[in-house]
Amino acid sequence: MVKIAAFRIKGQFSTKEEFLQTMDMLGLKRKNACIIIDDTPNNMGMIKKVKDFITYGEISKEVLDKLVKKKEPLVKTEKKLVFNLPNPIGGFKHTKRGYNEGGDLGYRGKEINALLERIIENIQ
Repeated sequence: MVKIAAFRIKGQFSTKEEFLQTMDMLGLKRKNACIIIDDTPNNMGMIKKVKDFITYGEISKEVLDKLVKKKEPLVKTEKKLVFNLPNPIGGFKHTKRGYNEGGDLGYRGKEINALLERIIENIQ
């Protein structure tokens, strides 16, 4: 089954309660939280609801193994992994635009692996 990585970019300031609740259900309780979940219709519905606060895409097995090896998950169940991670090396481009508009938010497909590689490099 395909695994989806979702990384929260934006914090809580002036965020509507319905979006905060959805992010809490996903496990994205704070900025720079990252979850790895299965690509199910239910999960994707929640992710698409909060796409303006996160970036997400399909994570490769190699990057997932590197991440787990470098950083211990806060939550580890058979359905999801939750991490608190640092910012990526080089930072973000633009946190108010979608990925297809040159920013960082929303769906980025397999390019999530490049972002996670930059984050993994920054883990102490």
